[in-house]
Amino acid sequence: MSLFPTERSVRTTPEGLLWEPGERWVRGRKRDVTVVDSRHPVLVWEPGVPVPCYAFPREEVRTDLLRPAKNPRTGAHTGSQTFYDLEVDGELVENAAWTFPADDLAGHIAFEWFRHWDSGLDHWYEEEEEIFVHPRDPHKRVDALPSSRHVVVEIAGTVVADSRRPVLLFETSLPTRYYLPREDIRLDLFTPTDHRTGCPYKGTAEYWSRRGEGDIPRNILWSYPEPLLAVAPVKGLLAFYNEAVDITVDGEREERPVTPFTASLTT
Repeated sequence: MSLFPTERSVRTTPEGLLWEPGERWVRGRKRDVTVVDSRHPVLVWEPGVPVPCYAFPREEVRTDLLRPAKNPRTGAHTGSQTFYDLEVDGELVENAAWTFPADDLAGHIAFEWFRHWDSGLDHWYEEEEEIFVHPRDPHKRVDALPSSRHVVVEIAGTVVADSRRPVLLFETSLPTRYYLPREDIRLDLFTPTDHRTGCPYKGTAEYWSRRGEGDIPRNILWSYPEPLLAVAPVKGLLAFYNEAVDITVDGEREERPVTPFTASLTT
């Protein structure tokens, strides 16, 4: 008997949703109130959305805290017409939850994970680990590997980094990111910003922008000062957006990729 499944567990609905049963114990809290406590979550991918969300059986949701939405955000999620406001200790959170129209997902309620429009919960946990931004995709892998490749980074013809001790971060569906020691970067050419982003695989990132004028995107350089354990080798190292700089690896200039981040890189 084969040790490997012959078919993927992901299933498709007529509405174009992809879904599969999850195996993690998932909890969601608003303040100190547990709104979701589920051992039977379902991961759902909406068309055109690169990251999944969770939907939960109604019996594992505090439905007594949900109210029919006063201003339903129709169209915000694939085919969804039923939205709920969440009321906890007198605080009303609009459009905190919704249901998908697919028969396969009948009896399930999905929640805003990352606080879009201030409509999400405050904290989410998979088992005992707090998770940020969105659920982790079980079909996505992230590896951080120390390397001896020679990496040179240029911005508008100026060399801003030169390193032979990078850590290469490989992440499914994204270009390789080159994390470099601070000593190998011309940090005098950059200034720190107050911009921060979160990643469920890596942690919270801090950013730098290029000094001076020119058509250089803001927040082009970032670092994870306290990365999650899975990518510990990148701690304190810095990486550039391949989409906006010129990177040469072992003497070969790489093409600038087009990714979901490309549109967000503004000058």
